[in-house]
Amino acid sequence: MEPISGVIAEPPATAAKLPLTVVIPTLNESAQLAELLTSLRWVEEVIVADGGSSDATVALARAHGATVIERAGDTIAAQRNDAIECASNEWVFALDADERISDTLREELAEVLKAPVHAAYRVRRQNFFLGRERRRGRWGRDWQVRLFTRQRRFLPDRVHERLEPVCDTGTLRGTLRHAPYRNLRHQLDKMVVYAHWGAQDLHVRGRRARLWDLGVRPGWRFLRDYLAYGSWLDGSFGLLTSVLTAYACFLKYAYLWELGRRPLTPPPS
Repeated sequence: MEPISGVIAEPPATAAKLPLTVVIPTLNESAQLAELLTSLRWVEEVIVADGGSSDATVALARAHGATVIERAGDTIAAQRNDAIECASNEWVFALDADERISDTLREELAEVLKAPVHAAYRVRRQNFFLGRERRRGRWGRDWQVRLFTRQRRFLPDRVHERLEPVCDTGTLRGTLRHAPYRNLRHQLDKMVVYAHWGAQDLHVRGRRARLWDLGVRPGWRFLRDYLAYGSWLDGSFGLLTSVLTAYACFLKYAYLWELGRRPLTPPPS
C-alpha cells in the first residue's frame, strides 16, 4: 500500500463531518484497515462488513469507531449489501480496504452532497502496481459507480461486483487511489482466486469454455491491452501488465473448462 500511504491529508479536527455512510467489505485486512479508517474521520458513519476474518480486522474496526457486521454475506457484493441495509445516512459510498479517497474527491463529495443532481455518481480509480500508476491498458480505464442512495444494491456477481443499473449517473472529477497488490506474488495469488470466482459466475449462467475462449480470447486481451490501449508505451512495465491481463483471462476460462468437464454427481441409490 505504499503508493497510498501518506498522501491523504486529514481535515481539521473541528470540521463538521460529512453526512455520508462509507461501507467497507473486509476479510483479514488488519494490515491496512487502521490507516484506512483513520483517513475516514471526516464521515459520519463507517460500516465494516466482515466476511469472517481470522486476524484482528474486527477488533481494529471497532477500536476506530466503525460499526461492524460480523459474518456478512459470502461475496463482496453481499457484504456491501448487508452494510448498505444498515446505513443511517441517505447517501452511501462503497469503498474497499485497498482504496483511499483522495483530497480532491473528499472536497468534491462535500459539495455534491449539498445539492445532489444525480441518483448515483461514478468515480475513476487510479490503479498502482509495483509503486507505479497504471495509466494505460484496462487499468487506466477503470470507472466505478460508488456514490449512491441507500436504496441501491450491488448485483450478486462474485467478481467485478457492480451496482445495479442507474439511468441517471453523474461523474466525479476526484479519484480513488487503488493499490490492490503488495507485490507480484500477491497479484498471482489473487488472480487464481478471482479467476475461479469468475468461472463459477459464468458456469452458473450456463456458459462453457470453447477453443476460442482458451486459445484466442487471452491473445486478444493481450493485443488489446498492449497495442490498442497503448501499454507498449510503458516499456517492460506495460509488457508485464498486459501479459498478466491475458493470463488472468486464460485462467478464468481454464477453470470454466474444468467445471464443464466435471461428471454429474450420481443420484443416491
